[in-house]
Amino acid sequence: MSKLQFPQQTNIYQGKVRDVYTIGQHWLVMVASNRISAFDVILPKPIPFKGQVLNQIAAFMLESTRDICPNWLLSVPAPNVSVGRKCEPFKIEMVVRGNVVGHAWRTYSSGQRKLCGVTLPEGLKENDFFPEPIITPSTKAAEGHDEDISKEEIIAQGLVNSDDWQILEKYALQLFARGKEIAARQGLILADTKYEFGKIGDTIYLMDEVHTPDSSRYFYADGFEERQNTGEKQKQLSKEFVREWLIANNFMGKEGQTVPEMTDEWIDTISKRYIELYEKVTGKTFVPEQPSDEQIIATVSESLKTLGAV
Repeated sequence: MSKLQFPQQTNIYQGKVRDVYTIGQHWLVMVASNRISAFDVILPKPIPFKGQVLNQIAAFMLESTRDICPNWLLSVPAPNVSVGRKCEPFKIEMVVRGNVVGHAWRTYSSGQRKLCGVTLPEGLKENDFFPEPIITPSTKAAEGHDEDISKEEIIAQGLVNSDDWQILEKYALQLFARGKEIAARQGLILADTKYEFGKIGDTIYLMDEVHTPDSSRYFYADGFEERQNTGEKQKQLSKEFVREWLIANNFMGKEGQTVPEMTDEWIDTISKRYIELYEKVTGKTFVPEQPSDEQIIATVSESLKTLGAV
């Protein structure tokens, strides 16, 4: 995506899938691109409408959780763009897991029974529910892989003080419970997700995306128990299918490995899976939009004026 230029822009940061523009000292414009990443590597080809899907699910979920905690979002001036408050981010991600799947299952199936300082019960099969949701934080790496870390290490290293940790823990579990409720209404199970938080003054805000396919994993509830009982693979909505395709093609982001070829057909499949997730999670029909850079600049500039940011 080409770099945009907004009024009173003071900085730009290009993340794996988002471009974040700082406006003055107190505001952010977050543009969700069509880039896709897996194993902390940006894959070589973009996925049509992925940015719009991520942005619109995140906005839907942020509006649906405002009663739990403050969040950064103030407006959505374009389908793939959000405008909000600039927070001082905590340097950790709060990963909440309801089911033993993905990284948790890879850890568990290797024989380990501790993950981020949390003791895991014996006798679980892949995708089983934990007795109750667990928090398995990770550090936010500026580049390279995020690393597992325990609550005790977070506090000992001064990444978060103990008072703030209690608030983060409470918010994360309440948000996960709300996410599960929203998912259940749509016939889904929210299996795991991650949250990012930051501060403005003494107030903790929920930041970034929430309950999107890039940050979460959903199972179809219908037939879940039967599939568990027969050992059948669970039907899921997430980008795990992209990771599985990469693993099957001998790529896990390690040195010397090459990203397999992404055919047009495969890219179209990924795009359709993202759109399916949007419609399934929100219950709304997806309306694809492709605003030009000029349209984005105009609508964002108007939004910034309305917010008093420029």
